[in-house]
Amino acid sequence: MFEGQPKGLFALALANTGERFGYYTMLAVFALFLRANYGLSPALAGTIYSAFLMLVYFFPLIGGIMADKFGFGRMVTTGILIMFAGYLLLAVPLGGDNTALIVMLAALLLIGFGTGLFKGNLQVMVGDLYNDPQFKDKRDSGFSIFYMAINIGALFAPTAAIKIKEYAETALGYSSNDAYHFSFAVACASLILSIAIYYIFRSTFRHTEGGAKKAAAADAAPVEELSKEETSQRIVALCLVFAVVIFFWMAFHQNGLSLTYFADEFTAQSAEGLQAMCFDVWNLVAVIFIVYALFSLFQSKTNKGKTISAIVILAALAFLFLQYDANGSVTVSAPIFQQFNPFYVVALTPVSMAIFGSLAAKGKEPSAPRKIAYGMIVAAIAYALMAIGSFGLPMPQTEMGADGNPVAVHVADVTPNLLIMVYLVLTFGELLLSPMGISFVSKVAPPKYKGMMMGGWFVATAIGNQLVVVGGLLWGAVPLWVCWSVFLGVCLIAAVFMFAMMKRLEKVC
Repeated sequence: MFEGQPKGLFALALANTGERFGYYTMLAVFALFLRANYGLSPALAGTIYSAFLMLVYFFPLIGGIMADKFGFGRMVTTGILIMFAGYLLLAVPLGGDNTALIVMLAALLLIGFGTGLFKGNLQVMVGDLYNDPQFKDKRDSGFSIFYMAINIGALFAPTAAIKIKEYAETALGYSSNDAYHFSFAVACASLILSIAIYYIFRSTFRHTEGGAKKAAAADAAPVEELSKEETSQRIVALCLVFAVVIFFWMAFHQNGLSLTYFADEFTAQSAEGLQAMCFDVWNLVAVIFIVYALFSLFQSKTNKGKTISAIVILAALAFLFLQYDANGSVTVSAPIFQQFNPFYVVALTPVSMAIFGSLAAKGKEPSAPRKIAYGMIVAAIAYALMAIGSFGLPMPQTEMGADGNPVAVHVADVTPNLLIMVYLVLTFGELLLSPMGISFVSKVAPPKYKGMMMGGWFVATAIGNQLVVVGGLLWGAVPLWVCWSVFLGVCLIAAVFMFAMMKRLEKVC
């Protein structure tokens, strides 16, 4: 899985892991923070939440255009510094008045712009590692590894957000609302780690940083020249893919909004036995070790490698056995459900790579556009499960809190297994769509417009994130099963469109 990859991949992946850990720690509690700290309605909180996600994924277009002129490395470094300033503002507890709201919105703007300079350009640099002929056939697997690294950061984020908030409340005596800011401060520390990794291992990817002076001095192959017709065909194909992924992200990023509302108001707030073990992130890490050690056990070519793999498996199983408590009960907090998606991504990435590697060896691997279409169908299945699981549930309810702000009421105790399963299915869809889509862009984008086209991928994601607000607007306005059916429908329509355009898309692959 990791063999034959350029060294720069691991350095860039780890730099991104640090940044993503901070981002997802903040995001895990952000929607709940908006409602608790400012007394916002679900719809207004959803509007701010989706607008922030839109900014995070729109600014990479500007970042890509700037990087095409000034260099990718320079924009990545600048982006980290701007993000740091934004998270620092967000970490300051200023209360819930209008001034605090304005400062919070300014912080979101800085975080969005900084991420725009950092995220897309880092991924372009990853793609450029595979311009070397010796790594050409490793592009898709390389982006799968890169995507997995992103989710390692995201895996620990919900637990970090909850534990740090609880520590600020119990040990430091901060109010529930002010304690959220300690979760946001984690992002500042994670960015320091990210920039340190970037510069320590810079020598492994320096040739991908770009910039006019470096490009002139670099001893590299000349830029591929395409005809106007071929350039146009590639850009049109990319735009068609961008149009489809809008609706995937609209549905997928309900994980931080309507699916979190569902976890908060309709899902059981405690778990026991084996189910309780799912909510301890270290148990999930043990499962990940078992998955990777199993692959190593069967793929290792030496007895030493097989022995080490077997020891890791036995140690992980022993840890899980000691963790099990048949009668133990744990409290289930709504943000914790967001750990399951990154857990599934990390655990299932080698499985996905093995499946597609086997298909590739037989000449039967689906093209990237076809994988994206399949991903849309899988996402539709996830929301079909939510719709079925929500039949007969009451409408969301609110009551006035002691501070005069509306407070969401917990009205049902649906088994946590529903959301755990839905996140599993959504992750299958994500693995088919997201890393393959990024790889497709890096491969198909005309050489002169790589930064812009990668930015275009993020603009599509931005539009989808802006449409996440639909979940907030539907929450409490329609029965729950209708809310989920909306996302089911748009995913199916997007899949049908993708299959209709398949010949044109596969032509440029």
